[in-house]
Amino acid sequence: MSRSRWLPHPMLTLMLTVIWLLLVNTPSVAHLLLGAFLGWGIALLCRGFMVDLPRLKRPLLLLRYVLMVLWDILRANISVAKLVLGRIEKLQPAFVEVPIDIENEFILSVLACILSLTPGTVSSGLSADHKTLLLHVLDVDDAEALIDQVKSRYEAPLMEIFQCSNT
Repeated sequence: MSRSRWLPHPMLTLMLTVIWLLLVNTPSVAHLLLGAFLGWGIALLCRGFMVDLPRLKRPLLLLRYVLMVLWDILRANISVAKLVLGRIEKLQPAFVEVPIDIENEFILSVLACILSLTPGTVSSGLSADHKTLLLHVLDVDDAEALIDQVKSRYEAPLMEIFQCSNT
């Protein structure tokens, strides 16, 4: 049998072993062996639920992307605070359907999480074919401009970072 069948996720096994050792807080060979066994067993039992992580192709671009997302979150916090503290009649909440080109489930999850982390937007749903992401936005002036912003500012860089095909 192949290594991947008996040790499907070595890093997960190692991480779970370390977490076990930190939880028991008693260094001993018995706890190390028990932690390794538990880590291996949990990884083996969960292998069918794990998504394949795409290969990172542009790590420096990822760093720049993370900084941009953090900056956007900060700016959005200020904007949402102004909106919430202002006149509520001025708000224009809406659901916006954003067409998605990302095919990898992990990267699609990352995109949905980033959009939900940004105050004022929440990823509300995904179509059955994974081609349309439903966003709830607190204040929308122009839905098309929002779609263009999501695709150019968030989706396109993720596809470049992981060099996904755009089909």
